[in-house]
Amino acid sequence: MAEKETHDLFCHTTNSMKDFAIWRQYTVNVVGGSSALLMFQMTVISLTSNLLENFLMPLGQPTCVSQILAGMIFGPTFLGQSKKLLDSMFPVRSLATLWTVASFGNLFYIFIIAVKADPAMMLKPGRAAMYIGSSMFFISLVLSVALSLLLKTVVTIDGNLNKSIVFIAASQSFTGFPVVSAFLYDLKIQNTEVGRLALTSAVFADLIDIIVAAISLTLGDFVSHPLLPVRAVLSNIALVIVVLFIIKPTVMWMVGPIKEMKLVGEKCIFITTAVTLLLAFVSEIVGQHYVLGPLIFGLVLPNGPPFGAALVSKLSTLVCGLLYPAYLAVTGLQTNIFEVDFQSAIIVGIIVVFGIIVKMGAVMLPALHSQVPVRDALVLGMILNIKGIVEINVYNFWKDNKTLQDGDYALCIVSVILTNVVVAPLVKLLYNPSMQYNTLTRSTIQHSKPGSELRMLVCIHNRENVPTVINLLEISHATEQSPIAVIGLMLVKIEGRAAPILIANSQKGVPETESSSNISIFNALRSYEQNHRNSSTVQSFTSITHFETMHDDICSLAMNKRATIVIMPFHKKWAIDGSIESTNSSIQKMNRNVLKNAPCSVGILIDRGILKGSLSVLNSRLLFNVAVLFFGGPDDAESLAYAARMVRHECVKITVVNFLLFGNANSKERKRDSDLINEYRQSNIGNHKFMYFEEVVRDGVELGGCLTKMVGCFDLILVGKYHQKSPLFTGLEEWNECPELGVIGDMLASPDFECAASVLVIQQPRKRVSETEPLIHDAPDDNSVCISMERRNQRMS
Repeated sequence: MAEKETHDLFCHTTNSMKDFAIWRQYTVNVVGGSSALLMFQMTVISLTSNLLENFLMPLGQPTCVSQILAGMIFGPTFLGQSKKLLDSMFPVRSLATLWTVASFGNLFYIFIIAVKADPAMMLKPGRAAMYIGSSMFFISLVLSVALSLLLKTVVTIDGNLNKSIVFIAASQSFTGFPVVSAFLYDLKIQNTEVGRLALTSAVFADLIDIIVAAISLTLGDFVSHPLLPVRAVLSNIALVIVVLFIIKPTVMWMVGPIKEMKLVGEKCIFITTAVTLLLAFVSEIVGQHYVLGPLIFGLVLPNGPPFGAALVSKLSTLVCGLLYPAYLAVTGLQTNIFEVDFQSAIIVGIIVVFGIIVKMGAVMLPALHSQVPVRDALVLGMILNIKGIVEINVYNFWKDNKTLQDGDYALCIVSVILTNVVVAPLVKLLYNPSMQYNTLTRSTIQHSKPGSELRMLVCIHNRENVPTVINLLEISHATEQSPIAVIGLMLVKIEGRAAPILIANSQKGVPETESSSNISIFNALRSYEQNHRNSSTVQSFTSITHFETMHDDICSLAMNKRATIVIMPFHKKWAIDGSIESTNSSIQKMNRNVLKNAPCSVGILIDRGILKGSLSVLNSRLLFNVAVLFFGGPDDAESLAYAARMVRHECVKITVVNFLLFGNANSKERKRDSDLINEYRQSNIGNHKFMYFEEVVRDGVELGGCLTKMVGCFDLILVGKYHQKSPLFTGLEEWNECPELGVIGDMLASPDFECAASVLVIQQPRKRVSETEPLIHDAPDDNSVCISMERRNQRMS
């Protein structure tokens, strides 16, 4: 019986092995086809690079590092040491096809970057950027090449490295705009002062790189073929002339109807793509790198919406998500660190480290001369030392024309990885963009001197925000004795651009690149200024950037313009029936970042004007009813101070409702709050438009009932964000959907709460608001109540 079971088991095992062999042979035959093998390779590369990117991104590493490492894992450096595995996954016969497909990724990636770039940054970079860009290129080039020549005379160098060491040294002067732009985006610092200076400096340095590289390629064969460079120069000039004077006018003629219809057709995208491929082919014919033609073509195309944004949107998913990572992975696949000898590694390491130090010095000196702080200049030097696609393109080109051998090529690629591995975390560690908003004094309405100018930074996303914002400006009551300075900031999501833009709108209007929606917003602000000619001034700006970093523009503008309060639209939009029409989570995150970093008070405006028709205060003969819900604390004090300014307006009626906890009459907090309220009541004696009520409640249930009864009587409700811990809020915090509004603000903004009034939730500035900070404070701020000490002393004396 046992012998029979053993025999059956043996037969079953033998059959299974035969089935496995048949399956393996079938897999080899299927994958062995060029198309199937290519799809398999692209899938493996994409999945591996995405896994590495998810692991390395939290460590501050650029995406190019993970994509190169993905190729190195399957190359001869790691798994490729197994010849069977390498031949089955990446056989030699398939590399030409894989490299061709990957090269398309490189071509179109450079083209996309060029389309997103702003040529004006190259032609008008600014004095500081021009000094920094030219200094870091020429000083790095001269000193690095000088060191390589010195090493050649002092040290006996291997034959291959002896020929390429000067080229490796020269590459240390390169600074690619696409590399710097991607790195700043990864760290979310492209909107900071350091980020903007790094971008403009990199653009100018990249322009010098392109010119020098084109000249060196053109003159490369001067010794062996004296007439060849002349023909090459003429060919390059002809290429530029064709692009500028034939292709560009043709494209602009196509874009003309697109601007009017705001719709880019598939035919237009196809023609542009075909021209890009044609120019890459022509570039190779005239002796240049194949990316030169697409680069020039991309620069002359209009960036931003509608054409540039549509073009980038159509190409980005395939190119940036699949083809471009494949190009970087194939670069890693060709890298074999076992071809490197110890002496060569030491020599190249010396040149790379020396190049980094020299470039940092070449960046810091002109930066310090341009009044850049020392810490920012140091970070700027690190950012401009980052390496990526520009250097990789150069090394791949040199490898193809045998300037670099396998060992030298591997050293160059490893130097790119190690430079990023060291520099990226250091930048993340040393530079905290929110620190630039830390000031010794924080601007608030409550702490402003009586009669001082109120400086309001109002942020606007679209035309729907305008009526309620204008009404808010109107009831803020601008007079000659107490004027209002309005800083209007139009927030536009960046599309089809590489560099973020913060521009001042001139008196003649917004820039030509802006939409009709922004023009109408600008006209509305200008109309407000004309209606208050002697009591109000308006400055208008446009921020075009990513929502993730838009708060940097808002906070920096608030600090530079010494804003007293920033008004931010809420991220939800109401429909006419009172339901939520749309929600934008990106705006919500931006609002939270502004609340966290702003150097002044911040108000989140929940606009329900559509429910009441958004009547203009200026043209209405009816009173505009404003309620202040007072629970105590610094934020409610700020709301009360703002309302005290509004009540001076002839069409505004203020109702202050002080909610008191039953049985808490003798607490210190209530006495301080009462003193504060009495200050405003005394200053408004005889003013029938200033009303004060007290509501004694026991718990959250009674509080909710009171709010439900009264909110229908008002057009605008002011309430603070944070409140002292109290039984009034017990249980309410658990149902909070929008923490940036606080407990009461979230209740009033809820679609379940029947309220037709707009709500302004106000927060006074704090040193730093933690994202994990509770919505209700255990104890009030030491400066929670700021009663005018001068007036107190006068009464006491």
